[in-house]
Amino acid sequence: MQAALHIIPLTNNPYTVSALATIIIETVANGGSVSFMHPMSLQEATGFWESSLAAAERGERIVLGAFEDDTLVGTLTLLLQCPPNQPHRAELAKMMTSVRYRGRGIARALVVEAERLAIAHGKTILNLDTAEEEGAGGFYEKLGYQRVGIIPDFALKPHGGLTGTIIYYKRLRQ
Repeated sequence: MQAALHIIPLTNNPYTVSALATIIIETVANGGSVSFMHPMSLQEATGFWESSLAAAERGERIVLGAFEDDTLVGTLTLLLQCPPNQPHRAELAKMMTSVRYRGRGIARALVVEAERLAIAHGKTILNLDTAEEEGAGGFYEKLGYQRVGIIPDFALKPHGGLTGTIIYYKRLRQ
């Protein structure tokens, strides 16, 4: 029997940082394009999440965690801080689900919660990008995100070689 999923904003504590570090290292090792190269060190992963959670404490973002029982199984970041001429916009970033928990609707639940929180923060549009090769474009399109286009050779894949990035947006209903 599958445990109940619950999603909450994360705070900076040693357990959370360690669990997030495990997920990002696993994601990068499995080819996930989340801005880092393989192999990703524990120090690099820990530093990234400590910085990200500090930004959350300042209200610049919300780092969501998806839990089954007490196990962190996925994460998604809602970036709230945009330039002064874009107060209506937010961005989705760092969508990751632990490999052994994929295919259970966790990513979808994270996006739905991020959209709810974006609306609660007065945002009317979300944008995101995903890798052209092995990215989550089809997933986002099923959730109503509109494809804007592709920037070729945008980033290195975690194991090397260039990939394009696909830009998406979604208007949120208030």
